[in-house]
Amino acid sequence: MSEETDALAAMTRILSPHCRVTAMSNGALISDWRRRTRFLGMTTTDVRKFVEGSPEERAELVKDLMRAGCATACRKAYSDAEVGLWLRGVHLLIRTVGFGRVLRLLSLVAPVCARADLPSTEEMARLKRALRSHSRRSWLVNDDCKAAAVTAFVLLRRCGLNAVLHIGVREHPFALHAWSSSAGVCIPDADPRGHGFTPVLSISCGGE
Repeated sequence: MSEETDALAAMTRILSPHCRVTAMSNGALISDWRRRTRFLGMTTTDVRKFVEGSPEERAELVKDLMRAGCATACRKAYSDAEVGLWLRGVHLLIRTVGFGRVLRLLSLVAPVCARADLPSTEEMARLKRALRSHSRRSWLVNDDCKAAAVTAFVLLRRCGLNAVLHIGVREHPFALHAWSSSAGVCIPDADPRGHGFTPVLSISCGGE
């Protein structure tokens, strides 16, 4: 039983974050919950190959899953230029339709994942540096916390990584602030200039 559990855990790590693995009496069922819902069955023999099989056998199984669209070769890493484009686009969208409507649109651009991994500290540090650089360098964005927080949330979620978007408030003097958190890192800082904000809204899993 423990070997089968280990095999299912290994499959979960390999599969696309949109896929869910369910143990069955004769193997496993892979459910792909993207817009075009799909189901893929695997026999007990194939599931056990993830634990007992040779590296070649496991590689062949992963190739089959990739051909079926259930596994990803590697997670997409956004370049510094792409981060800047997303930041400016999000800022313009907030200015055009309003912050509240942008929050309601998150379920469309930040997909709901059956599995979401935590990013590494290095990934978060790189994303935070890129957003801070573009935010301060662009006269259009001008260090807007809402645009930076939403951009970080969307990019992390689109990579299949876990993230939470927070909206906080401070009473004296009254102010609002937005930030996204993941792996213990906040983008932008949760307490700019040492001022603490109490979260009044937290959004995770693509806007739910």
